[in-house]
Amino acid sequence: MRIVNPTFGLAAAAGPAVALKPINWATDAIALMSNSKPNARELLEGVKAKLGGFRNVDNIQFHLKNSASQPAPKDQIEHVAANFKGALLALGD
Repeated sequence: MRIVNPTFGLAAAAGPAVALKPINWATDAIALMSNSKPNARELLEGVKAKLGGFRNVDNIQFHLKNSASQPAPKDQIEHVAANFKGALLALGD
């Protein structure tokens, strides 16, 4: 298997600097984002179950896109950004 970094050799897009805050994966709210392909939800359910082995999962929530062929709607992205400290994304098939 060959893994390719698609950003290698490309200049970063210019934009405003954003102060990043560290995430505490043991306590902070996490969004589990599915691209709505088959098995993506199941993969994320497994991740949530594994996280439940060492942390409370009450603040881990699933989010699904309407279609795997379309980006997430802007309001969904803004909701996740405003309410969660981290996000795990899953692609299925």
